[in-house]
Amino acid sequence: MEQPAVALVGAGQMGGALVRGWLAAIRRGGGLTLTVVEPNFDPALERELAAAGAVLNPAGGDVVDVVVVAVKPQAFADVAAGAKRFIGPKTLVLSVMAGVTIPSISRTLETDRVIRAMPNTPGQIGHGVSAFVASNACVASDRELAAQLLEPLGVVEPIPNERLMDVVTAVSGSGPAYVFLLAEFLAAAAEAEGLDRDIAARLARQTVAGAGALMLETGESASNLRKQVTSPGGTTQAALDVLQAGDGLGPVMRRAVSAATQRSRELGRDAESQT
Repeated sequence: MEQPAVALVGAGQMGGALVRGWLAAIRRGGGLTLTVVEPNFDPALERELAAAGAVLNPAGGDVVDVVVVAVKPQAFADVAAGAKRFIGPKTLVLSVMAGVTIPSISRTLETDRVIRAMPNTPGQIGHGVSAFVASNACVASDRELAAQLLEPLGVVEPIPNERLMDVVTAVSGSGPAYVFLLAEFLAAAAEAEGLDRDIAARLARQTVAGAGALMLETGESASNLRKQVTSPGGTTQAALDVLQAGDGLGPVMRRAVSAATQRSRELGRDAESQT
């Protein structure tokens, strides 16, 4: 489908990342017809959408090719009735809600053609990653259409089993926040050692960004790149001895991902109990 009609329900943080990726694709010559439902628009995003010819908060609504649900899981019950006006027998529902399962979405929106996806916020600049899993009712063209909508945001990864989507949410969905926190902590540690605050922030930010870019450009594993920068007995090794200790970064990260995975499951159960 070269120019699908898309209704986006929710244009907050994740929905905003999605729609900005689509707007960038439109500016590069791509095409889609876009309707956006969002009660609290970011003014800048609202202006961008209006300039691109999107229909914003319509009173009614025609059936579209794809309904994208991008609200917080707790809000799903409240927006479901409004989302149904866009859904017909051939409409695909693409959900980016954390934790809300395909059976719950299907039952609430009364459709079997559902794809559950988890993009992340770097998709705003085309450097994100989006994982998705499709219901059994979806055909190959549904998966292809979902991939087309996710591709402007960056890499697209099909996932074989829905039970793994909570882990995906914890790793790539929430993962940018972990990286940003690393940059914060790195800058704070540099400042504690005597660097000016602004200089420390710039060094930390560029170091994190450059290291990520190096992984992408070279295709090397994180492990190999780490070994390349680590000289035995050197300064990097001294730091890694702390970070790789039994109470270091590895166990902390495992606990963090486990906590996020569990919270994703809880959000799904909470949303299901409200619908």
